Amino acid sequence: MTVNIEYVGLDVSETLTSFTKEKLEKLFNKYEFLISASVHFKQDEKDHKNGKICNIELSLPGPRIFATSNERNYEVSVRETIGDLERQLKKRKEIYKTY
Repeated sequence: MTVNIEYVGLDVSETLTSFTKEKLEKLFNKYEFLISASVHFKQDEKDHKNGKICNIELSLPGPRIFATSNERNYEVSVRETIGDLERQLKKRKEIYKTY
């Protein structure tokens, strides 16, 4: 499992990094065909209520899967994004089932 985490215009947070890797590890264990993940954290200066953006792109055989969310804090944003990715992965897993 390869996870690349990038902080765009933010300071690096070890807690957020470990939280994100922990959540992604569960996804990698559940879906064995995943290759790597690329995570980007950003702050939207214009949106004062939410503005904590998390983008996650997963590499797997076939087209890549991408999800993003904009929430009030980064932990909620990570959970929301991973939930969106899991819905996409369930659909994709149907394609990879061997008969």
